[in-house]
Amino acid sequence: MIELMIVVAIVGVLAAIALPAYQDYALRARVSEGLRLSMEARDMVTEFYGTNSRWPDSNEAVGLVEPEKIAGNSVSSVTVGSAGIITIRFNSRVQDGSLLLQPEAASGSIRWSCRIPSSGGLSPRHVPAECRGS
Repeated sequence: MIELMIVVAIVGVLAAIALPAYQDYALRARVSEGLRLSMEARDMVTEFYGTNSRWPDSNEAVGLVEPEKIAGNSVSSVTVGSAGIITIRFNSRVQDGSLLLQPEAASGSIRWSCRIPSSGGLSPRHVPAECRGS
């Protein structure tokens, strides 16, 4: 009986450690959905800049549908804003937060950086590593 209680206690400790780690993993997977949905917007912003030598300021300028129509299970909208900055807004499945993708022209190509907005952003532990530093 004592051995069984020890096994149950060990399983309980392991579950207490594994459950939060799994929840973080699930949230990071939902955030990756937003990055995947933003790929078309990134391509369109890059093409717009290459053609016009300036950044677009809206979804309409680059030929994308309204922001709310670019949505998924965890994403409520993908918006192209001023200076070509793409805002990915997440729904309640991912804290109702957002993530920003900012383009930068560098020696003939476009480099995208990811960052968490100062207000209304996601928790740093739920975003890709390249988004945490800025």
